[in-house]
Amino acid sequence: MSFRKRNLVINRGTPAVAAAPSPVLPRAPPPPGVRPSPINGQPTTSTGTPSLDALLAGHAGLPLGCSLLVEEPGTTDFGGALLRYYAAEGIVQGHAVTVVGFGEAWARDLPAVTGDHPEEGRKGGAERMKIAWRYEKLGEFGSGIGGSRAQSITATPRAGDDTTVAAADTAAAPPPAQFCHSFDLTKRLTIPAGAKLTFIPAPPPTSASPFAGILATLNTHAASHPPTLPHRVLLPSLLSPLLYPPAAAHPSQVLPFLHALRALLRRHPAMTLVASIPLELYPRDTGLVRWAEILSDSVLELTPLPHRPQRAGEEPAPQGLVKMWKLPVAGGKGGDGEDLAFTLTRKRFEIRAYSLPPADDGVDRSDGGEDGHGHGKGKGTKVDVEF
Repeated sequence: MSFRKRNLVINRGTPAVAAAPSPVLPRAPPPPGVRPSPINGQPTTSTGTPSLDALLAGHAGLPLGCSLLVEEPGTTDFGGALLRYYAAEGIVQGHAVTVVGFGEAWARDLPAVTGDHPEEGRKGGAERMKIAWRYEKLGEFGSGIGGSRAQSITATPRAGDDTTVAAADTAAAPPPAQFCHSFDLTKRLTIPAGAKLTFIPAPPPTSASPFAGILATLNTHAASHPPTLPHRVLLPSLLSPLLYPPAAAHPSQVLPFLHALRALLRRHPAMTLVASIPLELYPRDTGLVRWAEILSDSVLELTPLPHRPQRAGEEPAPQGLVKMWKLPVAGGKGGDGEDLAFTLTRKRFEIRAYSLPPADDGVDRSDGGEDGHGHGKGKGTKVDVEF
């Protein structure tokens, strides 16, 4: 059997007309104080503490639609400082901020932004002059992933290249807004007149449903704001007897409230929530706190340390230990990383790696006194060295 080539076109029809390319619409820029996560691109916002942003599972901030529970044993209030940083960052960025359980007096203690005062700006400039130019742009611990290390690289355009127009547009674009500010606890933040700051009072002592009014007000506030406006909700000292009636601590009251808060965050993706609970009154091994951790997206514990006097020329001693029990990722669990500690100074709240101080036997050998090994006075020689 022979085969021969036949130049025949089967099912020849009218030529297809090329569809016109659809115009590419520019993406709307994110709101101030919001940027995509380096991990999954989820919008994130800063907690006001750069070192805490760096611990949240690599998101370099708290993802929108998530919550953070701050636990603290003892009678200290280091968690309150974290919540004030969180609220101050929201006010500076123009976010909606809602404080539950406290009145306007709580906002009077919010820290001011470092650099708002002229004398601080001149002081900061003088300090930068002392740093070598090659180290000035390096980031430090707590600046988040990338942080100040992420430098913008702009290629030099050549004549006739298409990048000339793009480079001109980039130069004309305004610089990006600051993601996280530095605050000073010794100064007070001046709240602008147009700040979206609201307060929900604590329930009355005789209330049968302590959280019903709080949930209704939160839903009203969330519906009144634009869906793209970041909304920060704060619950300082949750279940504290100074704010809430005794019935509020019953599981039949607080657990449905936490369920409703979780559902509220899912319905409003631009909302974040930070709450603190005293472990001195509600230990962590109780079922109530365990369920509160399950219903929270991330859990942080601050354990105070005994006070240790600071020596001259020594860095500030850590004031407590930090433990991340839960991270804001699907199924993420913390608690298996390096040891961390926190330090609260007048200027900032900082989380850093923890190491034990060097052992000190309390013997001063500068005067050649007896050192406990039977050696008399006098300067040490090679014979005195024991291995």
